Amino acid sequence: MSPALPRTVRAVDTAQLLDLAQEAARYGFSQRLPVDWLQEHLAAEATHYLFPTLVQRLTHRPEVPLQWRCQQLLTVGTGEQIWGLLDVLPGTFDELPETLDTAAKKDIVSRIERAVTVREWVERMAADAGS
Repeated sequence: MSPALPRTVRAVDTAQLLDLAQEAARYGFSQRLPVDWLQEHLAAEATHYLFPTLVQRLTHRPEVPLQWRCQQLLTVGTGEQIWGLLDVLPGTFDELPETLDTAAKKDIVSRIERAVTVREWVERMAADAGS
């Protein structure tokens, strides 16, 4: 039986997010951004948010543990917030402290829904650099 997907949002700082990305890379999770990309683009002193939305079990790769696919709201160096995905172990997610009230969680989910994706942001940055 898989653990129930929590309906909550967790806030993490950049160092914590980098640790989560490194863990996802170690396990070979499919939804993650490269750690070096995150180090280059995330605002160092920012708060980022994780919202679990899917239980992910890779039946074709039984050696890979069950994970929760989280929508993430990342703050990049330009101050913008962008949307991405990150697969996280349930136990790792559960260890993140619950620090947000209900109103803040609703606001963050709303911001996730309106945010540009990582891909859109990268494409825009590349276009801006080329002009």
